[in-house]
Amino acid sequence: MGLLIVGHRGAMAHLPENSLASYALAEDIGVDEIELDVRLSKDQQLFLLHDATLDRTAGDDSARGLGPAAALTLAQLQGATLDSGRAVVTLAEMYDATHTFIQLEIKDPAVVPHLARFFEGRPEDAARTVLTGFDADAVRHAAEAMPHIGRQVIVTEIAKAQEFDGGLWALLDHAKVTRFASGFAGLTPELVEQLHARDIEVHVWPLRTMEQTREALRLGVDGATSDDPAQAIAWRDQILAENGVAAR
Repeated sequence: MGLLIVGHRGAMAHLPENSLASYALAEDIGVDEIELDVRLSKDQQLFLLHDATLDRTAGDDSARGLGPAAALTLAQLQGATLDSGRAVVTLAEMYDATHTFIQLEIKDPAVVPHLARFFEGRPEDAARTVLTGFDADAVRHAAEAMPHIGRQVIVTEIAKAQEFDGGLWALLDHAKVTRFASGFAGLTPELVEQLHARDIEVHVWPLRTMEQTREALRLGVDGATSDDPAQAIAWRDQILAENGVAAR
């Protein structure tokens, strides 16, 4: 009985998302993994940002109204100040600054060949990474380009997975996954067991309450993603203690 806790964009409930400070806090808290988002600049540089633009996470006017981040060069991106007080973080900067296992979400399918080249020169970082995304085709492309790195496809609920031609199992086969991440809706212990029987790890998201933590443990999933990983760890450890299981 256990549950990996994944820090969503670091520890975004406490520090600006996808910032080095947020990643550092997540590691200080003791997360098992950090989830973050990778995109590609106009000059084909890999950087970390959830949204397609800088607007929501802007720290001042230098980051507002610039349009799609993909249309900006890395120099332009680094000339804009985000709510972290600094510019976007590059993929290399993140790996250099962290040691935790990374869930790297592919926000733009165009990043895949560039990620493959990036990891060719950084095998130790590849070994602590799983590539994730909502786009099954992009995850499949990642599997083909980087078969040595684990892959995870994400859905908001099981019903969404069933909308894929052939249903959930066809989706997982198409994306060539080693992991599956879903919202709680439609997930059952029986389905988790079936996924485990196929050697597919199962994660849930988002984890926001004590009751959701109890449900994640009841389902027998492997991990859960939280905006507030410190709180999630406390809930998990309290529930495990109630059941006579020592915290890891």
